[in-house]
Amino acid sequence: MANPWTGEVALTIDGERRVLKLTLGALAELEQELCTGSLVELVQRFESGAYSSGDVLALIVAGLRGGGADMARTDLLRAEIEGGPMAGAKAAAELLARAFMVPGGA
Repeated sequence: MANPWTGEVALTIDGERRVLKLTLGALAELEQELCTGSLVELVQRFESGAYSSGDVLALIVAGLRGGGADMARTDLLRAEIEGGPMAGAKAAAELLARAFMVPGGA
């Protein structure tokens, strides 16, 4: 089961429930892949609804790697995400939010 207090998000991919998490290493990899000046820019894209499917895919891949799965971007290009693209986008947004969530809301 995914633990939201540790930044985890659950997503079912090809019928298998996966736990995604953005570790520091996964965040650094994500920043480099998306060529963003900062992760704040990526957060702002999600908050404004200006994110791309590539942003969603990159976040899911980074979350999978942070969660311990050895999956590449090419693996996800053929994968079936339960709930479709909107479920993937929601999981990606939750990953970002939980990665920067302060415990206790402080």
